[in-house]
Amino acid sequence: MSEPGLRKEEQQILDDFEAEEFKSVLTPKRKKMLQAAAEESFKKDKRINIRISSRDLGSLQRRALEEGIPYQTLVSSVLHKYVSGGLHDILANEACQRLQKRDDELGLLGNGSKKGLARWV
Repeated sequence: MSEPGLRKEEQQILDDFEAEEFKSVLTPKRKKMLQAAAEESFKKDKRINIRISSRDLGSLQRRALEEGIPYQTLVSSVLHKYVSGGLHDILANEACQRLQKRDDELGLLGNGSKKGLARWV
């Protein structure tokens, strides 16, 4: 049966999946390695203490309440996303782009080098 909105190749993949024509190529050794990596990434074995403003703590607690999670979990999640590259500072990126544009216009970088921006990235 054709699903609405699926292209021909997507429908073929769905049909093959439903007919159980896909076979896993995951070896037991690879599965064990992936499980160990997943367990390690979720292990929380360190504690930290930080000082933040009452206003920021209140905002964190409200956001966590909206998400239905403890605020400590929200803080941990945000920190993890930031250090793993999944969270970006939009304002800092925009400032960096403005500086790059200005430097390009002034000819400060020469030959497309980005060394002048190293202090900002």
